[in-house]
Amino acid sequence: MNTKTKTMAMIALTAAIISVLAPISLPIVGEVPISLATLGVMLGGVLLGSRNGAIAAALYLVLGAIGIPVFAGYTSGAAILFGVTGGYLFGYIPLAYFSGLFYERAKSNRIAAALIGMAIGTAVLYVLGTIWFIFVTKMDIAGALMACVIPFLPGDALKMAAVAMVAPQLDKVPALRSVRQAA
Repeated sequence: MNTKTKTMAMIALTAAIISVLAPISLPIVGEVPISLATLGVMLGGVLLGSRNGAIAAALYLVLGAIGIPVFAGYTSGAAILFGVTGGYLFGYIPLAYFSGLFYERAKSNRIAAALIGMAIGTAVLYVLGTIWFIFVTKMDIAGALMACVIPFLPGDALKMAAVAMVAPQLDKVPALRSVRQAA
């Protein structure tokens, strides 16, 4: 199988993994549920590289936008994509990008690089999502941070740690290495 075909297959597989993880969600007080989507997005960025990870995240958004129930709570559609959680959903693209960018460029200590990239990507996701949430709900910034950022920090830290621990093991898979190197 040539590298281009492997790359397309890995992007599709990663979008599918995100699509399986994202609907698994825990509703909390407020509008934004805790889901496993960011775990899949960060893993995709680290394993596929910045460009291909971002493409996989974008493909996931397209799947949800066209009506496949892949968003939190098995929802879908443009109304979700442009609703209160839309900024966070669009934030998956830079999350995957930054997660992959730092990991793929690291010369040494790739785990630390992955953690830094995922932290930066998560910060970008929080900024985009919170700005959009404030725009849609008209909530003040303190309320939005309490509803949409603070409750998610511990879980996102655990997800980052899990990805950082798993990534070096998955790096040994030749198909993943060739996809990231081809990007």
